[in-house]
Amino acid sequence: MPGSWPDPSLLAGRVAERSRTEYARDAAAYVRFCESPEATLEAAQLARWGSHLAQDTTYSPNTINRKLAAVKCLIRAAAAEGLVGAEVAQAFAAVEGVKPAALKHRLKAHARTRIAPDDMRRLCESPDARTLAGQRDRALLATLASSGCRVSEVVSLQRSQLRAETDYVGVEVCGKGQSQPRQAPLSREAYARIERWLAARPVHSAYLFTRFNGRGLQSRASAEPMSRTSAWRLVQRYAEEVGLEHVKPHDFRRFVGTELTRQRGIRQAQRALGHQRIETTAQHYVLDALEGGLTDGLY
Repeated sequence: MPGSWPDPSLLAGRVAERSRTEYARDAAAYVRFCESPEATLEAAQLARWGSHLAQDTTYSPNTINRKLAAVKCLIRAAAAEGLVGAEVAQAFAAVEGVKPAALKHRLKAHARTRIAPDDMRRLCESPDARTLAGQRDRALLATLASSGCRVSEVVSLQRSQLRAETDYVGVEVCGKGQSQPRQAPLSREAYARIERWLAARPVHSAYLFTRFNGRGLQSRASAEPMSRTSAWRLVQRYAEEVGLEHVKPHDFRRFVGTELTRQRGIRQAQRALGHQRIETTAQHYVLDALEGGLTDGLY
């Protein structure tokens, strides 16, 4: 019915499956907040919801803005289908998010950990290549460190997504907020480690990074993909083994953004990470610092 709250299924084909699930959950929370079904299509209600989340919850500013963006995305999709008017979509789009500086006390400590190239090398070399699990883990860490992909994208990678040509090696992924696949880089070292792991793996699977069932000597290779949780734990375990603190899988993505910007320029970093806006790359994925002696010799 025109004018009614749009079904989140409208997001199918517009955003990745995982994003669609999150957006649907956020949109449902917004609907519960509204005073009536009619109020859901009032942009002022979205603004009030943002104020409520800022005042009456402990959500970080980034989480609040993501929730607001989910509602806007659904309204935008509904307008494209003619289910709501263009003026409604424009009013929702004009609702501002919260300012991170105003809620900086809610930002997590160590939310962004910079990994130096030497430390990344030690981290990626830490798994024991003599074991089957170690070969998988070395391939996984190298993929995170050279592709800039999100951990959710990496654990769901399939062999069909690998691209290996004379002058290019990469993976084709469809990430957060994307309806079309993008090309992400992959180092030849990471590709070689993946090939070694797949050659040694005793089971066949469409997925690159599969899990082990059981523990210790009783563990058995499975054809099922690793979970995001398992990948998180794996990264943290190896980071702790080499003396690195507060390292998370997303810090590998920031590492790629930072090092690509330093060596190849921010445009290449933006393309590798798949950001629509270069500001996103600059603000959140380039962890640079002032160099010593930067102003020496200026005058």
